[in-house]
Amino acid sequence: MTKNEQTEPWVDLRKYSQSWYDRGKPGWFVLLWWFVQAITFPLTPQPLYGVRRLILNLFGATIGQEVLIRPTARFTYPWKIVIGDYSWIGDNVVLYSLDHIEIGKHCVISQKSYLCTGSHNIEDPKFGLETAGITIGNGAWVGADCFIGLGVNIGANAVIGARSSVFKDMPPGQVCLGAPCQPRYPRKMKDTRALT
Repeated sequence: MTKNEQTEPWVDLRKYSQSWYDRGKPGWFVLLWWFVQAITFPLTPQPLYGVRRLILNLFGATIGQEVLIRPTARFTYPWKIVIGDYSWIGDNVVLYSLDHIEIGKHCVISQKSYLCTGSHNIEDPKFGLETAGITIGNGAWVGADCFIGLGVNIGANAVIGARSSVFKDMPPGQVCLGAPCQPRYPRKMKDTRALT
């Protein structure tokens, strides 16, 4: 008998159910989106940002003007996503939008970052699904390969350093780093008049 067999699991995945969860669209629409995302979206040439904005808008996303989205970015349910004007979504970014994700204006979500609006209740023997939205304030920069957890709000003009793991709200105008991520020092701009 192995060590794993000696201890009974506390979780019974046979009882898992997400019957309460509403994806926001009927099953056929979800499947159509997954097909388009798997085939059409990644085949669009990199400079065709307008085509990708159009595709996402057709599937219910709210995408602002001049938003730059790389063809390798992934969106679970685009109808639960809002991206403000002039923001950038980098290569291999995942917006796991079981719940709403709102990204403000002039934001950068750098490559390989993962915005995750879903998790599971570790105290529930049925491993129940939990969801909560994510908000990224105007002018914020999420560095490369960051994890942003469900329910997190990142303040306007904050910087989340590369490979940080964010499990709680981060204040505006701060440079925040680490795993778990913590505010470290104020973000300073050389000349704020250039932004007006």
